[in-house]
Amino acid sequence: MQILTPQQLRIKRIKHITTRAAFYALVVAIVLFSVFPFYYAIVTSMQTSSELFEVSYWVEHLNWENYQAVMGQSSFVSSIGNSILISTLVVAISILFGLTAAYALGRVDFKGRGPILTIVLGVSMFPQVAVLSGLFEVIRALNIYNNPLGLVFSYTIFTLPFTVWVLTTFMRQLPKELEEAAIVDGATPWVTIFKVFMPLLWPAMATTGLLAFIAAWNEFLFALTFTLTDDQRTVPVAIALISGGSAYELPWGIIMAASVIVTVPLVVLVLIFQRRIVSGLTAGAVKG
Repeated sequence: MQILTPQQLRIKRIKHITTRAAFYALVVAIVLFSVFPFYYAIVTSMQTSSELFEVSYWVEHLNWENYQAVMGQSSFVSSIGNSILISTLVVAISILFGLTAAYALGRVDFKGRGPILTIVLGVSMFPQVAVLSGLFEVIRALNIYNNPLGLVFSYTIFTLPFTVWVLTTFMRQLPKELEEAAIVDGATPWVTIFKVFMPLLWPAMATTGLLAFIAAWNEFLFALTFTLTDDQRTVPVAIALISGGSAYELPWGIIMAASVIVTVPLVVLVLIFQRRIVSGLTAGAVKG
C-alpha cells in the first residue's frame, strides 16, 4: 500500500474538490440551459403589453390577464380537448399494435424477421414533408380530412415504428421459460401477450407511450395541413394562429401564456412517470 505524503494528500484533495466543482458547475449549466426558456416564458406570460419591452428575469407580480384571455377563447379550449383526444388515441393504438408486433418480431421465429424490423424502423426516418402530399391524398380518399381520425392516422404512422422497435428489444429479453410455462398451461398467444408479458413491459410501455404522446401533442405540420376549421385544430396550430396586425403587434404575453398552458401537462406526465421512464430507458442497456 502506497503511503502518500501530506503534500500529495493535499494535491489529491484539491483535484477531488476541483473535479466535483466542475461536475456541479456543468450540471447547473445544463439545468439552466434546459429550464430557463420555460421559466422565462412563465415570466413573460405574467407581464402586460407595456412591460414586455422591459427586460425582467423575475415575476414581480402575479398577473393572470393573459391566461384569462387565452382560456376565454373557446377555439383554444377546444384545441386542447382535440390534442388530448388525438394524443391519447395515438398512444393507445401504438401500444396495442406495438405489443402484438413486438411479440411476433421478438418471440416468433420466422424467415425475414430482421429485414422486416429494419423496414419498420426505416419508415420513421422519412421527413414529414416528404410524405405530406401523398398522405394528404390518402386522407382525402378516406374522407377523414378535417377530422381527428385523420391526425390519429397520420401520427400513428410515425409513432408506431419507434414503439415496435423499442418493445421488440424488451420482448426479446424476457425469459423464454415464461412463454413455455404459459403454453403448457394452455394460454393462447393473446393471453401470453396481455397477461404474462404485458405486466413485465410496463417500463418500456411507459417510455414509448410518453414519447408517442409528446410527439402527437407537439406535432404541427400535419395538424396544420389536415385540419381546416378552428374546432378541429390542435394546440400547436392554435398557438401559431394567435396573431396581431404585425410582428410588432403580436400579443406575446398571450402567446407565452398559451405555451405555458400546453407545456405544463407534459411536465406533469414526465414527473409522474419519471421512474418508469428511467427504468425503461436503462433496462436494456446491460446484458448479463
